[in-house]
Amino acid sequence: SSGINAEYGRPCLARCLNLQEYQSKGLMDQYGVTIQPFLVATSGPDAAEKARIMLSERGAEEIVLKAQILAGGRGKGTFSSGLKGGVKLSREPSVIGQLTDQMIGFNLVTKQTSEQGSPVSNVMVAKALNIVKETYLAIVLDRAHGGPVIVASPDGGVDIEEVAESTPERVFKIPVDIFSGISEEAAVDLARKLEFEGDAVQQAATEIRKLYDLFIGVDATQVEVNPFGLTDQNEVVCFDAKINFDDNAQFRQREIFEMEDMSESDPRELEAAQHDLNYIAMEGNIACLVNGAGLAMATMDIIQLHGGSPANFLDCGGGVQESQVEKAFILLTKDPAVKAIFVNIFGGIVDCKVIASGIINACKKTGLELPLVVRLKGTNMEAASELLANSGLDITSHDELNDAAAAVVRYVK
Repeated sequence: SSGINAEYGRPCLARCLNLQEYQSKGLMDQYGVTIQPFLVATSGPDAAEKARIMLSERGAEEIVLKAQILAGGRGKGTFSSGLKGGVKLSREPSVIGQLTDQMIGFNLVTKQTSEQGSPVSNVMVAKALNIVKETYLAIVLDRAHGGPVIVASPDGGVDIEEVAESTPERVFKIPVDIFSGISEEAAVDLARKLEFEGDAVQQAATEIRKLYDLFIGVDATQVEVNPFGLTDQNEVVCFDAKINFDDNAQFRQREIFEMEDMSESDPRELEAAQHDLNYIAMEGNIACLVNGAGLAMATMDIIQLHGGSPANFLDCGGGVQESQVEKAFILLTKDPAVKAIFVNIFGGIVDCKVIASGIINACKKTGLELPLVVRLKGTNMEAASELLANSGLDITSHDELNDAAAAVVRYVK
């Protein structure tokens, strides 16, 4: 999903596929990975019926009810209905139904959502299992190794970053040859490093190899299981899963990408995507229209350097057309927080004259009243500058990025 890198306060550079937990577990099930048996419900009565099925036909002694949103921290969240906790346990189908009625149709607020929370439209009705051992297992595509790397630790159920910091010797990194995959011997060795014992060693090794098959099969960039656990019935189970996908593989993973849940996405991001624009909302008041992710990052940095705050990340890409510029302006001016607009274009592939025409038409169509600062460098920049100068519009133009950024910040102060 698009979002903000917490360490730097910068947006991620791509919109990534978002799947709900039940969807990820459905993919795992297709690859033979052992998961908790579950059913999905969309209403209170539906959840009560699904709970009855789980208890009478699926061998469940207790039900775990989990609200489905894309954010973490559900267990400690609060619903707009007043219900506290998005993960509940019960042995009574009627109670499951009542709890679901307080979840579906309401927003769940967690430490990872906005203040308004995320809307809940599905719940997962699953067989509750008693975990006696928790480990951590992830398969990631690692640039340094040029291929998949398995990251694992016998200390699961907590943030792996905490384990890596406090006891780095208990985090194992095993590179995998993408052509030959992970061998039985290597999987067994890893299972022992995770401190599984007896029959559980072979079970864990089998699950590891199946998870690797899933990683390759769905074109994932990450498959993270935490906890990768052992039940009191000595069964190795993948209890929770996070799967990230390679967006470049969308053409051959159409079924998976069609599963994307957009109910929690910013409507502006979705609107932008329809016009091949990459838009991510931020919290400032200077709207940015830039071509290229690197230039967009630099633009936001220099705005902040001058004491301003970007309202968005909007990358119009290298093949931008005049109509997209117009759509971008319409999108930017919809944000009531925006007090000025900064257009920063480097015309390598892009024709600056096309951008200038788009800006002029957009200003006329939207009746733009906000201050507008434009910097166009590269292909046809002289012709573009002439168009802007003769447009009769109140547009501030600068040749240098530093001067342009300082100018737009002055408008909002």
